[in-house]
Amino acid sequence: MAGTHPHSHHNHPHPDLKGRNLVISILLNVVITVSQVIGGIISGSLSLLSDALHNFSDVLSLIISYIATLLSKKEASTNKTFGYKRAEIIAAFVNAATLIIVAIILIKEAVERFLEPQEIASELVIWLSLLGILANGFSVLLLKKDSDKNMNMKSAYLHLLTDMMASVAVLVGGILMKFFGMYWVDAALTLAIALYLIYMGYDLLKASTKVLMLFTPETIEVQQIVEAIGNIEPVKNVHHVHIWQLNEDEVHLEAHIDFKKDIKLSEFDVVLNQIEEEVYHNFGINHVNIQPEFGKCDSKKVIVQD
Repeated sequence: MAGTHPHSHHNHPHPDLKGRNLVISILLNVVITVSQVIGGIISGSLSLLSDALHNFSDVLSLIISYIATLLSKKEASTNKTFGYKRAEIIAAFVNAATLIIVAIILIKEAVERFLEPQEIASELVIWLSLLGILANGFSVLLLKKDSDKNMNMKSAYLHLLTDMMASVAVLVGGILMKFFGMYWVDAALTLAIALYLIYMGYDLLKASTKVLMLFTPETIEVQQIVEAIGNIEPVKNVHHVHIWQLNEDEVHLEAHIDFKKDIKLSEFDVVLNQIEEEVYHNFGINHVNIQPEFGKCDSKKVIVQD
């Protein structure tokens, strides 16, 4: 089995900066959560307590994201040959799942509020929701850049963005309750945010699940890769192909290649280099493992169930 790690041309977010931004966001959300729990109890506001629950889920998700960021930097060892490279994918999966769970809880509370609207101390609700908007808004800005490049950071970013929107809803609800007595608005806005939460969480849950299940990335067409490698001399057949995404930065290709003649090892190295260049530049695959074969009696199917 010949293996290579030929390319690393990726723009990685600075890990120390990511960690620092996460810590700031965690501390801000702890302050918001404690403030909203106290304010919710004093004012009798279910919407504030609901927002506090969402913020508490943010704290947990941000801690998970921070731990995953730290783990992803740990080096590989003999019993962890990939290191902790998938830690951030697992964090994204857990955070996406909690987004959906929180959304379901919010829907339940919104329906209950529709059925039994309650008069609450709206001024306290307004001020504490403003605190939530400012703190979460700042956290969203801190994580925005990294969220475009990293699934784990995107999951944390989505938690904070949706919570900022929830705080906006609580603010609007507080104003309408204070000046117009429209207590049903708070429940309607909570319901809308919960549905948006499910929509965003589902996409992230699906994407992280595909990576964890070792599915071939959607941008890669296996048959095109097989044909491209098959056009290289002296390749006769490409079979037993596996393509998977290890994490955000690594896509792996494993295949058996049947050669037309019994070539030397030095000749194979030349062909291997051609394969690496082909799959990296045209398909974005940066880790290649090739098993060379000549006249071997095994299945020549492209996909073989091991």
